[in-house]
Amino acid sequence: GIVVLGLNRSHAKNALNKNLLKMMSKAVDALKSDKKVRTVIFRSEVPGIFCAGADLKERAKMHSSEVSSFVSKARATINEMANLPVPTIAAIDGTALGGGLELALACDIRVAASSAKMGLVETKLAIIPGAGGTQRLPRTIGVSLAKELIFSARTVDGEEAKSIGLISHVVEQNEAGDAAYRRALALAREFLPQGPVAMRVAKLAINQGMEVDLVTGLAIEEACYAQTIPTKDRIEGLLAFKEKRPPRYKGE
Repeated sequence: GIVVLGLNRSHAKNALNKNLLKMMSKAVDALKSDKKVRTVIFRSEVPGIFCAGADLKERAKMHSSEVSSFVSKARATINEMANLPVPTIAAIDGTALGGGLELALACDIRVAASSAKMGLVETKLAIIPGAGGTQRLPRTIGVSLAKELIFSARTVDGEEAKSIGLISHVVEQNEAGDAAYRRALALAREFLPQGPVAMRVAKLAINQGMEVDLVTGLAIEEACYAQTIPTKDRIEGLLAFKEKRPPRYKGE
C-alpha cells in the first residue's frame, strides 16, 4: 500500500523541466483512483539532493509566453500532488530549493535529514515562488517568518526547519544518505493498519476545514464523519475491537 515516487534526474540535480513535470503529473494522475494506494512517499534517488527547483537552463531558452505556461504547469502539478486523497510524505535527504521546497510543502508531512538545506530562494532571481510557495509556507510556519525567509532567500538546515515547524521530523543522515526516506517509510507503515476510507476522509476534513472558520469546519467534519458510518470497514473495525484482534480492512 506504500507507493514511492523517486526523482532521478541526476545530471540536473532533479531540476523541474517540462518532461519531468509531465512524468510527475502522469504518475500522480494514476494514483488518484487506485484504491490499493494507502500512502505516497516523494523522495530523491540522487544522493545529496531532493530537488533544485526549476530547470533554469531550460527556462533561459524559453520565450516569455512559454515561461508563464511552464510555471502554470508546475503549479498545477504540485496542486495535483497536494490533492491526492491519501497521506503524502516528502523525504528530504538533500537540498530542496525553490520549486523543490514547494513540492515538499504540498505534501502532508515532511521529514528531513539534519544536513538537508531548504529554502524559497526565488527573490535572488528577481522573481517570487510561483508554484504555491507564497501560500503554503505561511500556512505552515506562520506569516511573519515565511515573509522573512522569502524576502531574504535564506536557506535553513534540517534542525532549524524542525524548530520553525517547516518539517515534522529531523534525522541524522546515515552512510547510505537515505535517513529521511527510512523515517518516512516508518511513518507510512504506522498509517497502514488504519481504515483506508477513514484516512481519506480525515485528510479531506482537515484540508477543507483549515480554509474556513471553526463553525464551518465543524460542519465539514460532521459531513465527512457521516461518510464513514455506512462503510464495511467501520463494521470490521468495531467487530475487531470486540473480538480483540487486528482489523482486516479492505477499503470499503
